[in-house]
Amino acid sequence: MTSIPSKMRAVVLTGHGGMDKLEFHSDWPVPAPAEGEMLVRVHACGLNNTDVNTRTAWYSQSGGADGADAAWGGGALAFPRIQGADVAGTVVAAGAGADAKWIGQRVLIDPWLRDWNAPDDLGKYGYFGSECDGGFADYATVDQRQVHAVECDLSDAELATFATPCVTAENMLRLAAVGAGDTVLVPGASGGVGSALIQLAHRRGARSVAMCAAGKTDAVAALRPAAVLPRAPADLKAELRAAIGAEEVSVVADVVGGALWPDLIGALSRGGRYVCAGAIAGHLTEFDLRPFYLRSLTFHGAAAAPPGVFADVAGCIERGEIKPLLAKTFPLKDLHAAQQAFMDKKHTGNIVVTMEAD
Repeated sequence: MTSIPSKMRAVVLTGHGGMDKLEFHSDWPVPAPAEGEMLVRVHACGLNNTDVNTRTAWYSQSGGADGADAAWGGGALAFPRIQGADVAGTVVAAGAGADAKWIGQRVLIDPWLRDWNAPDDLGKYGYFGSECDGGFADYATVDQRQVHAVECDLSDAELATFATPCVTAENMLRLAAVGAGDTVLVPGASGGVGSALIQLAHRRGARSVAMCAAGKTDAVAALRPAAVLPRAPADLKAELRAAIGAEEVSVVADVVGGALWPDLIGALSRGGRYVCAGAIAGHLTEFDLRPFYLRSLTFHGAAAAPPGVFADVAGCIERGEIKPLLAKTFPLKDLHAAQQAFMDKKHTGNIVVTMEAD
């Protein structure tokens, strides 16, 4: 029987703002699982853009200083809040009504929160570490329907690279109906979602064309895309033509946005599909409606993944169909440094914090 302490280490977000709003505590109360919940001993937790966006109130569309709509789900964030969505850990306790058979299981946590009476209602979704406390701590509680056992030889840090990036990528490909015969253009291919898009597109029988910074080309090329193009080519169509013999693709799977966005849309073939799950280079773009309707394009926004996608990804991990791309690990107490490294975008793959003893 695992002994559960009353206090734990945790990094706590105290308000919207800079890194100073993230405070490390060594005596934070260990949460108790409520009815239907599990208590998970966190071993590692991956970083992603949602951590930064939530802290800085980037999601707010009102621009209000009070952050009234700055949580991932569009509401106000409750402080203090423990962030961190991409948890690899072990179930150590079960709340009332939860199945004790999970105790001792190595698990990943599905980070998308749902109303389980209406699990497909996108208006009722939230995000682990935003609308509730997450995994930047020694322990976290979660609804038992969000834990997924994973049996594999990967390390905890490697497992923590998968949740948000891979489920986001798989959801993007699902929405764009990617299959055999498609060519998928992947801007930001060196990141967690981008590297997952390449691997999961190949699993669907499609080919991929990656775009990344020059210093990351070798690592991205190891994922075997059909070609690796510069991050911001002066002439995207010319680069495509030289690399794959065609200047158009059937799908753009984008997490970058920014100034390159019109070129990405211009590279879509007639009847092509554009799917977006991020805007790390800028969320404001110039949108010419003419190619959108004259070329019969289809646009998809990909945020919350529906039930079943996480389980599909977990199966891919167990079968070795997708590989982790772990860039670097940091101890929990160094979350400031980890998040700064994440924001600097000099890495390839995912950055993870681990809960090893200091």
